[in-house]
Amino acid sequence: MELLVVLLQFFLSLSLLVVIHEFGHFLFARIFNIRVEKFYIFFNPGFSLFKYKPKNSDTLFGIGWLPLGGYVKIAGMIDESLDTEQMKRPVQDWEFRSKPAWQRFLVMVAGVVFNFILAIIIYSMASFHYGENYIALRDATAGMEFSPAAQKAGFQDGDILHKADDLTLEDFSEETFRAITNAETVTVIRKGEEVALPMKGDLIKDMMQEQKGFANFRIPFVLESVVEGSRAQLAGLKAGDSLISVGDSLPAYVGHCTNVFSEHKNLTVPVKVMRDNQVVEVELTPDHNGKIGVIRKSVISFYPVTTRDYSLFEAIPHGTQKCVKKFTGYANDMKYVFTSKEAVESLGGFISIGRLFPYPFYPQIFWEITAYLSVILAFMNLLPIPGLDGGHIMFLIYEMVTRRKPSQKALIRAQMIGMFILLALMLFANMNDFFRLFK
Repeated sequence: MELLVVLLQFFLSLSLLVVIHEFGHFLFARIFNIRVEKFYIFFNPGFSLFKYKPKNSDTLFGIGWLPLGGYVKIAGMIDESLDTEQMKRPVQDWEFRSKPAWQRFLVMVAGVVFNFILAIIIYSMASFHYGENYIALRDATAGMEFSPAAQKAGFQDGDILHKADDLTLEDFSEETFRAITNAETVTVIRKGEEVALPMKGDLIKDMMQEQKGFANFRIPFVLESVVEGSRAQLAGLKAGDSLISVGDSLPAYVGHCTNVFSEHKNLTVPVKVMRDNQVVEVELTPDHNGKIGVIRKSVISFYPVTTRDYSLFEAIPHGTQKCVKKFTGYANDMKYVFTSKEAVESLGGFISIGRLFPYPFYPQIFWEITAYLSVILAFMNLLPIPGLDGGHIMFLIYEMVTRRKPSQKALIRAQMIGMFILLALMLFANMNDFFRLFK
């Protein structure tokens, strides 16, 4: 059931993104009287799951069986169909190639623009409907637990994030993290005192090599429930138990406990818990994955949640600003992708995307993920790789600047090279997902 719910969310989100992106191309093609021969959700090599051509329409609408995206086949354009026969015939008024470069440019950039608009709408309406719920950093009195990469940069467990340069940090969000990584100095509250940490080195690069994140809220390890037949149940742990110590180490915060369990796979470790105001000692043996089979109480059980509401007129600029920040942040992150072996191995495909969606279904989370994927799709399609919108845009900018149109032979060759690169990257990313399943 869990897999089905996640898959349904994945395909619903992907379908929406594809429809909006391709509709952008379709709409501007029709505005300029360019014939659109096909409008497909997903690809259809060999056969289609559904197809329909309205009466008096030039466009065949359909759903393919291969969920790798979608496409519109625009007459007189060199695209992934590589329909060279059409290009050998005389140029027609309703073909893409017959139109001036600025019109062709708008047709190609429309898909990216529509994905960007979709993200703005979702972020704006989510802000208006749900508001923003977050834990204020000042209210997390136990501070944060930091990864080894963050500790290398000078952070210590228990630090409360306070400022990035002169910017006061309000919540633990993506924007907060980016402010920290771009700051020259980060100020934390350590044992009641302000401590300034000069940001030296490259925190993001160190994190990508380590793959252990930046930080999490520091909270006690308290059991919400115990999985039937798990190592925790066999050891005698019960719902409501609060871990006091694991092994010989104190204190028993979540990050510390998780690290100890990971280091003691299939090894017995002594654990002390508080139960009904009494200390109980048990012997616990984590499984081969370092898991013990419990559901912990979440961070909102320990710290108050702050709610920020937005009117409709406040939500729209807030959603726009959020979309722009997500886009620029993702673009900034991409420069690290090929900087190390670990960063390359972190690339993921459809399994990684699917894992973003929650079980059970939460509408707010679903829409937030869909908006972010729309931002990513917009960015990826702007890359100047033939086969993507960015590749077509690159050639059109060249044509508008030089007043010289690239030859059809050059465009076809570039399209083939681009498709090979895209397929290779897609295969590599999905193989990474596949190998991670067995780690």
